[in-house]
Amino acid sequence: MNMSTTIIAFYKFVPLGDFEQLKKPLLEFLNTHSIRGTILLAPEGINGTVSGSSEAIEKLIAQLRSDARFNDLEFKFSQFDRQPFQKTKVKLKKEIISFGKALTPDQAVGIYVTPQEWNRLLDDENVVVVDTRNNYEVEVGTFPGAINPNTDSFRQLIDFVENELDSNKDAKIAMYCTGGIRCEKFSSYLLEKGYKDVYHLKGGILKYLETVPENENRWQGTCYVFDDRRALKERLEPT
Repeated sequence: MNMSTTIIAFYKFVPLGDFEQLKKPLLEFLNTHSIRGTILLAPEGINGTVSGSSEAIEKLIAQLRSDARFNDLEFKFSQFDRQPFQKTKVKLKKEIISFGKALTPDQAVGIYVTPQEWNRLLDDENVVVVDTRNNYEVEVGTFPGAINPNTDSFRQLIDFVENELDSNKDAKIAMYCTGGIRCEKFSSYLLEKGYKDVYHLKGGILKYLETVPENENRWQGTCYVFDDRRALKERLEPT
């Protein structure tokens, strides 16, 4: 396969009082460099998945990091043999991931667990592992032993916490999602609800599949993604 398109996924919770003013120059930059995909801007931060030539993506990363608020942005990289996105969009939103609760993930989140450390949590019998994604995502791949909250939207996790999650606030809770952003909010919510021992997979499934050696990979199935690739396996290769 001739890998010709670079795809990056990124997010950061950081107060953006001027988020509306960021839209026009960012969209112009994407169009100028033939970068496709979607970037969301909200008062709480930035969230995007975009694709383009390796040179264009390098320029975008430099452009984003030129803003001091984004100088520590972390990116998940993958390749594809064509453009997986049809359009270029920069959208203004109330939230960069819709949960419906006023939270501050930039100030309080769970403990980050690196992909290399994640397997140890999976082996811990005292840990409750929660997949924070929706049903159709869980159906194509998951970690063994993880709880599927059976949700059709991210907001339904609120009901899951109220009705199904272990009510013991000292319970050890670990969670994961596609790229990490849902866990930022959900872990912040659990802390607000009084849970004390909360962990989440840093960089999500994408970073795990990108970096964990195949012989140590515990992922079962594929990882659903929201573009023309549809599902990814080890090393983020399309299936």
